[in-house]
Amino acid sequence: MGRLNQTPRPRNIRGRASIIALTAILLAGTLFGQAGRRSHPASESSTMVNVVAVRTEGTPAPITAKEISFFDNGVEQSIRNFAPDLSAAKIVLLVDNSLTIRADVDKLEAAALEFAYEIYDGDKLLIVGYDSNAEIVSDWTDDAKKMGTELKAFRKKGDPHLFDAIMAVVGDALQPLSAQKRAIVVISDGLDRGSNAKFQQALSALQSLDIVVYCVQAPDRTRGAIRRDVPKPRQVIDELAEGTGGRIFPIDDSREAAKAICDELRKNRYVLSYLPQSVPLSESRRLLVMGERGIDARSKTMQPAN
Repeated sequence: MGRLNQTPRPRNIRGRASIIALTAILLAGTLFGQAGRRSHPASESSTMVNVVAVRTEGTPAPITAKEISFFDNGVEQSIRNFAPDLSAAKIVLLVDNSLTIRADVDKLEAAALEFAYEIYDGDKLLIVGYDSNAEIVSDWTDDAKKMGTELKAFRKKGDPHLFDAIMAVVGDALQPLSAQKRAIVVISDGLDRGSNAKFQQALSALQSLDIVVYCVQAPDRTRGAIRRDVPKPRQVIDELAEGTGGRIFPIDDSREAAKAICDELRKNRYVLSYLPQSVPLSESRRLLVMGERGIDARSKTMQPAN
């Protein structure tokens, strides 16, 4: 798999075991350096965490570090810096176009196209449709007309290899953009059937690189049925969003979802930096960000072990 942001660009992201294994190895080798974590608390390099923070009364005044508390592994940390991130975003729309999803092709196309009308100047979209393979439908662009034409390539077929698709998108499309604001919008019911990657592997990769996931949720085609060794679709959606600091929207409100997500990425994102103190950096750690009264704040909930 070549990188999706280079030319020439491959048209398919393969989901085979060898590719997923290679992606996992590459991620493991680079997450340590990109995430800013160090092996001992004496390091002078800060850890950075992306935070969404908004005043509940709707006033636009920027939120300051004095109005935020941050906990790493249950220990409150001293915040070195807390600043708005007004930079442009790179957003991957990861669309389930498998055969049995309970949404027709027109609805999937419409849900994806809404983002073309809501992104801000400088933002770029990459649209990837997935079934047993993940395929680029529309490469990085902000051209709504181009996206509308290319979205006609959607065809429902095969089984949904969601976890493989996440790993491929993270490794090929977003990991190389480590200095930029990155997000994935999953348009799906959360069902995975047949991936080589496990759910926790995909979630850990997202958390390690601090990539936020928003979910535009289709109706659950399993109707809550329990499947062995695989989380329920609703659980997948919940944990992807909560675990990375994202949100969930119903597919029937895709216009509002696109507006809310694009607004949030441009207007309500902050970068928090701190020097971890009294925490085991070699172990997975729970993270918690809290705002003072009148402020809602959220971030990823876990920092995987180095």
